[in-house]
Amino acid sequence: MQVKTVPTRPIAGQKPGTSGLRKKTAQFMQPGYLENFIQAIWNGIGGVAGKVLVLGGDGRFFNDRAAQVILRMAAASGAARVIVGQGAVLSTPAASNLIRRHGADGGIILSASHNPGGPDQDFGVKYNTANGGPAPEGITDAIHAASETLDHYLTLDSADIDLSRLGETRLGDMTVRVVDPVSDYAEMMESLFDFRAMQRLFAGGFHMRFDAMHAVTGPYAAEILERRLGAAPGSVINAKPLPDFGKGHPDPNPVWAKPLYDAMFADNAPDFAAASDGDGDRNMVMGRGIYVTPSDSLAVLAAQAHLCPGYAGGLRGVARSMPTSRAVDRVAQARGLPCFATPTGWKFFGTLLDAGKVTLCGEESFGTGSDHVREKDGLWAVLMWLNILAVTGRSVAELMDAHWAEFGRTWYSRHDYEAVDAAAAETLMADLRAALPGLAGQKAGALTVTEAEDFAYTDPVDGSKAARQGIQISFAGGERAVLRLSGTGTEGATLRVYLEAYARTPEGSDTQAALAPVAAAVEALAGIQARTGRTAPDVIT
Repeated sequence: MQVKTVPTRPIAGQKPGTSGLRKKTAQFMQPGYLENFIQAIWNGIGGVAGKVLVLGGDGRFFNDRAAQVILRMAAASGAARVIVGQGAVLSTPAASNLIRRHGADGGIILSASHNPGGPDQDFGVKYNTANGGPAPEGITDAIHAASETLDHYLTLDSADIDLSRLGETRLGDMTVRVVDPVSDYAEMMESLFDFRAMQRLFAGGFHMRFDAMHAVTGPYAAEILERRLGAAPGSVINAKPLPDFGKGHPDPNPVWAKPLYDAMFADNAPDFAAASDGDGDRNMVMGRGIYVTPSDSLAVLAAQAHLCPGYAGGLRGVARSMPTSRAVDRVAQARGLPCFATPTGWKFFGTLLDAGKVTLCGEESFGTGSDHVREKDGLWAVLMWLNILAVTGRSVAELMDAHWAEFGRTWYSRHDYEAVDAAAAETLMADLRAALPGLAGQKAGALTVTEAEDFAYTDPVDGSKAARQGIQISFAGGERAVLRLSGTGTEGATLRVYLEAYARTPEGSDTQAALAPVAAAVEALAGIQARTGRTAPDVIT
């Protein structure tokens, strides 16, 4: 096996976003495209000679081929060892756990998360650091800079290796260790949660449904929920991961997981339901006749975490992304906990977790996690819910009613305008940003603006700064709106609008009706319809 030096030149647009580099699969499959980006990672992190890496992905189309390319490139650049999930498959939280458990120097995760998969859909590559979390901006900036100066990449002239067989093999001078992708993760879950209490819950006739959406979480959920906890066989549906996710959209929300959502409002609904996304880091939670928003889920988990063995000593603090509702803030205030608001992107929680300032984190985009790994973790959140239900003996609806009675209710919704003309979206945000200094005191529909800012963040641990993270507008009645452009799409722009209103003694059950004055205020200030031509959001969650 010989190391090959392949001449190349920079490829425009290889700047990692909040979750790595995401492009259309066909673009990643172009000759040299993946190789350039992997070499830029190696160069940007100071090389991989002598290092230990973790490699795996969500099994989407091109996952298997990309893994072989990366292994050859790691061997050519002198990596000592790569730990690979069997079949090159690992959920994102399981990859984070492997990095931390085995003291690896970092890892490559092949995923575009909740984006669709297939030859005409999306692919992604993300580098995680030694703490198991996504690379911070300093490293992603270095990777981008390296991508702009490449003149060659290194690879090994070798055949593919068999990633279906557990055990160790050699690739040049590098050791490749293929591991069971589920076992280490399942052991970690047993250390955090009361499996006996959950076993008693299922033995008592509790019924649940978990939609794995033909994505990576299927084997994890089947092993833990059905085999270890005793949920009825067939409780995990769409459990077989498929390269195109069964031609579905593996995003666990009421739109893309609509059959599950509808089932929970039908006669004979299960007691509990959940779903996870393409790479296993997001979750949707429901009870019979009730949908739990991600913001409410974070708040409930913060209030009840002490019921789970891994968190019995209490939480050190909580953190949320800035667009996430302030429901968890009220729990933190009542419990005397520090509460942080960060920019969107799980990497911003990393320094807080590493410094021991927080235990629990969450994003409104269906992501929740804790200090057990450095990624959000969909199945972990489901298990925490089950542990709480088992200990309290309450239904999901009863638990939510008790929570709102104690803390009040935060009405909350996200409106997504997808694949919007990028120039129109950028102009909308630029004009609104320019108007911020004069918005305080201004009427917007039936509401009055009290504060308006372009959210900026200074990390309290390392002092790093992040600016222009989203426009945040507060109103006199306690309402709030946030507008930002998402970095997770692969074409056009996605404009996200977040709406929030608080009621100490909430009445009614129609979220969109409760938030209608906030939506009208946003339209008056931003002119979304006139600027984008969209009369309604593409997705409402």
